[in-house]
Amino acid sequence: MESINLQEFSRFTHFELLARQVVEGFITGLHRSPFHGFSVEFAEHRQYNTGESTRHIDWKLYARTEKLFVKRYEEETNLRCHIILDNSSSMYFPLKEDLPQGAKNKISFAALSAAALIEMMRRQRDAFGISVFSDKIDLHTPDKSNPVHQKYIYHQLEQLTDVQNARLQKKSAVAMLLHQIAEMIHRRSLVVIFSDMFQNIGAEREAALDEIFSALQHLRHNKHEVLLFHVVDKKLELQFEFEDRPYRFIDLETGEELKLHPSEIREEYKKSLEKFEQKLKLRSAQYGIDFVEADINQGFHQVLWNYLVKRNRQY
Repeated sequence: MESINLQEFSRFTHFELLARQVVEGFITGLHRSPFHGFSVEFAEHRQYNTGESTRHIDWKLYARTEKLFVKRYEEETNLRCHIILDNSSSMYFPLKEDLPQGAKNKISFAALSAAALIEMMRRQRDAFGISVFSDKIDLHTPDKSNPVHQKYIYHQLEQLTDVQNARLQKKSAVAMLLHQIAEMIHRRSLVVIFSDMFQNIGAEREAALDEIFSALQHLRHNKHEVLLFHVVDKKLELQFEFEDRPYRFIDLETGEELKLHPSEIREEYKKSLEKFEQKLKLRSAQYGIDFVEADINQGFHQVLWNYLVKRNRQY
């Protein structure tokens, strides 16, 4: 019999607990918000349709929400969701040694967001799978809904947040790998992507953007719905709010170093990134892709809420 590594088991349990806490906090917030009737009981209920039998209406829930819901049975829930997570080196910004205690970098935020979505899917009895890529496909799982599958994915996600596993100087090939993953998802699904959308393979930015959206269009051509979370540290990456002192900036994917004073380039840098962000939003709208800017400093509500809105449109 294979021995159990208690240290690994403890870390895994902690990560699972964090995902549950995120979801429970989100659901509690929905109960207290004006949207308290909006799929709060999504795990076990669906809205009542006029004309159907009233036999399974949950009257206790009606007393709380003043809306009619019927109990949902397992065979009624058949959404398939596949999460794609960018694990390239740029996703490890800011480096953990530069972060205050308890703060998250992009990869930690994305991994825990994915875990929270999976916890939500488990409660909704949906099937879920995951693909992780950097300069290659690091992990690809089928879509399943059983507890063993969930625990395996949690273990894989937690490894991404381990500073010892930081994938420095791994150039991202977003477009090429999204094309490959599109061919590996065989059944129509809701595809949720977490990426900073930085592609460092030598192409000019405009050409790289064309390549990325060609790959996203591949997913849409295969009849998948796509929800894209653009994972950013808005304060540092978009607004460039570094202190006015000399810095040594290092490209995490190439190792290239540049010494400069932030005030020298801040305005030009911000204009360039704002232009890039607008192009992402415009292209996403053109291809029917739901685009969400996911600021790692704003918590997980933005991820869970946008997923829930998208999911409800599927039914």
